[in-house]
Amino acid sequence: MSSSVEIRTLTTPQELFEAGAELVAHAAKEAAEERGRFTIALSGGSTPRSLYNLLATNARTSLPWDRMFFFFGDERHVPPTDKDSNFRMANEAMLSKVPIPQANIFRVPAENPDAAAAAEAYEQSLLKFFSPEPGQVPVFDVILLGLGPDGHTASLFPGTAALQEKSRLVVANWVEKFNTHRITFTLPVLNAARCVAFLVSGTDKAPALEAVLQSNASAEQYPAKLVHPANGKLIWLVDRAAASGLAAA
Repeated sequence: MSSSVEIRTLTTPQELFEAGAELVAHAAKEAAEERGRFTIALSGGSTPRSLYNLLATNARTSLPWDRMFFFFGDERHVPPTDKDSNFRMANEAMLSKVPIPQANIFRVPAENPDAAAAAEAYEQSLLKFFSPEPGQVPVFDVILLGLGPDGHTASLFPGTAALQEKSRLVVANWVEKFNTHRITFTLPVLNAARCVAFLVSGTDKAPALEAVLQSNASAEQYPAKLVHPANGKLIWLVDRAAASGLAAA
């Protein structure tokens, strides 16, 4: 299991967004100071959008944006201009509003009609940027994740092939219920991070959160259970509504 798991329950969604923004800002300053750069994988969804808005509004002048490098933990198989694109959402909420060099933003080339080729290209981008030793996996400072009501995280959906992937960094994962591919980081990448932060908000997520954190349900059914960084921190930032199904610790 991971070296540390922390569950923080915030009262309101707004407090959750603020805690997430604070976590990112603190990690960015620390990494830039210690290692000269900060690497983060963003997630899609409404909860991170609010976090990104906060960073763009409140931390525009206080963060070392020129030493911050942005990647995406997963992406829909759509062009970057599509309303469903995670890149488009993050770009509109934050990336276009802060003084970050374009070269520091690594988006998934999901406009490629061949999802597998897009995944392969993104994996090559990771390898080129991080230059890991043979057999090693890129180590992100922070990976932001969400939790679906079905227990999925990134685009690792219940019962999908990507859950078994041990060697690839990025794959095109076929998701039957949406009849489409999703391009996603694999578990080896998620579990190599220095810090993985789940952001979970709303009563619709309560059953999945309880299943992941406190039940014996199978990880094949609730893939978020498979995320436990080998040498990093695992932090769950949840609001009271999402935590409503959890038994008191």
